[in-house]
Amino acid sequence: MPNTRFLKALTLFIITLIVSFSVNAQVKIMTWNLLNVGKSKSQENIEYIAKTIKQTDIIAIQEVVTNPTGAQTIAKIHEELNRSSGAKWEYAISDPTVSSPYRSERYAYLWRTSKVKLKGKPFLEPTYQEEIEREPYMATFIYKGKEITISSLHALPTKHQPEKEIKYLKFFPEHYPEHNLIFLGDFNLSESHSVFNPLKKQGYLPSFSTQKTSLRQKCLKGDCLASEYDNIFYHPDKNELISAKPIYFFEDFEEISLARKVSDHIPLLITLNIL
Repeated sequence: MPNTRFLKALTLFIITLIVSFSVNAQVKIMTWNLLNVGKSKSQENIEYIAKTIKQTDIIAIQEVVTNPTGAQTIAKIHEELNRSSGAKWEYAISDPTVSSPYRSERYAYLWRTSKVKLKGKPFLEPTYQEEIEREPYMATFIYKGKEITISSLHALPTKHQPEKEIKYLKFFPEHYPEHNLIFLGDFNLSESHSVFNPLKKQGYLPSFSTQKTSLRQKCLKGDCLASEYDNIFYHPDKNELISAKPIYFFEDFEEISLARKVSDHIPLLITLNIL
């Protein structure tokens, strides 16, 4: 009997250890178009944004304004994360994109230092800066000795045909052949659009399908989401998708107008096992 109890206890310990290792071997990545990150964000907004971000290990943020308040607000979000999350975070913010003045923006990354390390310096991808209005902001992170390179893009508005610039993403795997590329951001198009077919033919998969991500001005019979704009593409030969979670943050607010002060897009969160 004692031997039986010991074997049961040992088996339970091993199972717990395996499950724990499996969970710890996963990295969480979030993308969020945060709508004019700058002076429009109140301290209350900043605290709410930080509370949402702390669910992830890495976040790519789109739509940071180019004037000083954009960088200042990202710094405030960073400070709030370090204050309230119980973990240490770092951040990087891009230069203004090489765009028409009225379309130029910045991007940002924030990451939990206990989970991932930044390799090198994030950069605005220069190859197609004339063809892509807001050229992607790229960063490589090391996680348990394995690398991922994130390409964060805020594409043109739908009415300006974002497909004419998204089509250049198909060349990135050729330009960065040694990199485990993750394409994410606000594409202003559904993943079902044919412009993504060349990426899909190279093996890249969208983490989300038929998932609306932009907020309506007003909810219609409880439906507060409008369009399938944001997504995260990964390659299954290099990553195992463990989970893909849309975060319906607007449900925390009594009015959709109050939620839209935080953002007019929901964040998307995925968990990957890097192979």
